[in-house]
Parts: sequence; structure tokens; C-alpha cells
Amino acid sequence: MMEMRRKDRQMPEEFAWEVVDKCEYAFLAMTTEDGSPYGLPVTIVREGSAVYFHSAMEGRKTVCLRMHPRVCLTCVGNTQIQQDRFTTLFESAVAFGTAAEVTSE
Repeated sequence: MMEMRRKDRQMPEEFAWEVVDKCEYAFLAMTTEDGSPYGLPVTIVREGSAVYFHSAMEGRKTVCLRMHPRVCLTCVGNTQIQQDRFTTLFESAVAFGTAAEVTSE
């Protein structure tokens, strides 16, 4: 796993799970059939250290995940636009893992 460049901004794992739990949506990054990057927003739910999102049984996302199951999930929470400072304050969590198809309820 890569180390954060800004150690002064690194938070404990518990904080990351809090961000995951309260984010409105997450951004799922994956790899396409030809090796190109592909990402899209997904709604998520967490149980323990497993994060779930729904998907159609066919389509580009499903094809990508079946071919290349390694993914990166980014969650962002508590955004505050600071227009006068040309920036946005936010908290985020980035998780790396392997997607697995779940077919049972």
C-alpha cells in the first residue's frame, strides 16, 4: 500500500470507516477491457469491512469488474465550498480491494 505524502493529514482507520458510512455516494475506479481507467459514482452500504453496491447483471461496469476485479473506492464527506478562498474543505477515505459478485440476498 502506498504511503500518504501528507502525513499531517492522515487519519486513523476508524475515521475512514466513518466517512464511508456517511458519504452520499462513492466513486468506484476500475479497469476496462482494454486496460483503460473507468470510474463512476455508486451508492454503497457497509457491513464490517465489506462494502456493497448494486449493479445490473450486464453492462460495462459488470464486464470490467469480471475481467479486472481490483478496484479503488473513494468516499467524500462534509464538503464545504470556500468560494472566497477558491478551495473546498472536505474529508475523504480511499479504499483498495477486490470486487466479488454477490448473487444471494
